[in-house]
Amino acid sequence: MAKTAVITGAGSGLGASLARKFSLKGYHVCLLGRTKSKLVETASSLKNNASIYEVDVTSSKQVKKVMESIIIEYGCIDCLVNNAGIGIFKNFDLLNEEEIHQMIDTNLKGTIFCTQHVLTSMKKQNQGFIINIVSASGKRAKETESVYSASKFGVRGFFEALDQELQHTNIKTFSVYMGNMKTDLWRHGGVGDQINNYMNPDDVADLIMDCIKPRKNLLVQDITIMNRIDEY
Repeated sequence: MAKTAVITGAGSGLGASLARKFSLKGYHVCLLGRTKSKLVETASSLKNNASIYEVDVTSSKQVKKVMESIIIEYGCIDCLVNNAGIGIFKNFDLLNEEEIHQMIDTNLKGTIFCTQHVLTSMKKQNQGFIINIVSASGKRAKETESVYSASKFGVRGFFEALDQELQHTNIKTFSVYMGNMKTDLWRHGGVGDQINNYMNPDDVADLIMDCIKPRKNLLVQDITIMNRIDEY
């Protein structure tokens, strides 16, 4: 039976790129996201069949139901990719309450919920891989990214603690701190032509897949991938 990879935010950008990479490696890929049409588009680009699940990761109830359905259908979840995220970039005093909730709920709580509802199954089988698409803003805050950075620093702290809980298991986590990519996050972010100099999601996905490849006596726990024009 093929291994199963679950990818949140799989409708575009890095999530879609990673879905294609996992599919090429023979995984059955479960595509999770809020917009079905985008998930269908990603699924059409995969080598192997994929499953589509409409879900709002900010809802623990929805996430639990979807993860349980996947485990029932495919036996287990071998890899979870926490990729869903949202960024609203402007000075802190201009952020409204809804925008603050959106970033904290999606970036931090969504990651926590998805991990929580996969981890029980992974512990039972004593194996699994959790990949966290964080952001360079989870290591160094930037202007106009106050709440976004707070959510990403939270993800970093969550997994640093979780790694300690999992140190005597065969469940591994891997966090990616990357700079700006050519994704919808920035296409609507008012960066103009500067986006043409941003990283290609396919290139970032290649690096991630190379880092998680099993190697004897070697484990990569996190990686920072920066755009050449990023200041870090």
